Amino acid sequence: MISTGFVRRVDSLGRITIPCELRAQINLSARDAVEIFQIDDSFLMKKYAPCDIFTGEMDELIEFEGKKISKNSILKMAQIAGFTIV
Repeated sequence: MISTGFVRRVDSLGRITIPCELRAQINLSARDAVEIFQIDDSFLMKKYAPCDIFTGEMDELIEFEGKKISKNSILKMAQIAGFTIV
């Protein structure tokens, strides 16, 4: 991991400010969602991008009951269920 040289304090509500230079590098805008992962004693923040719940694919997503599913996954499930895809 490369040090950015930025140090920020956590405020009384548990928030930190991400420097604008770092936000610009990943095209993170105000109100964008981020995912936070814990790795041992560290956190990794990543710009959130919705993906298929089965494959992680990010193309041609359809929302079904609050979950994202790609068209490819839907086609594969239809084939497994015995439907003929034309």
